[in-house]
Amino acid sequence: MICDQRDVVIVPFPFSERAGHKSRPALVFSDRLFNRHGHTVLAMITTTGHHLWPGDVVLANPRAAGLNVPCMVRLKLFMLDNRLLIKRLGQLSASDRQHVTEQLHAFLSW
Repeated sequence: MICDQRDVVIVPFPFSERAGHKSRPALVFSDRLFNRHGHTVLAMITTTGHHLWPGDVVLANPRAAGLNVPCMVRLKLFMLDNRLLIKRLGQLSASDRQHVTEQLHAFLSW
């Protein structure tokens, strides 16, 4: 699957304490041109019940992203082979895109 930047997708996350994985949402950071080369850069999406990390963005409109519970984007970035992307859920709302972009620039600018 080739996704667009800011799409929310389901991907397999490995367990750290045992074998196997769990399907979890992630935010696509890389653009379609990059993604067409076989890999996608993603950021973790987790529920809002977790302790906040610097750069976390609580989503104001999780439903637009295809999420059914309150969630946040965590700037825990990783690259994944496109063949492992399970499905597209939605896309970030305009205001959520702006907040993620602001945090990305604040914490990862050089």
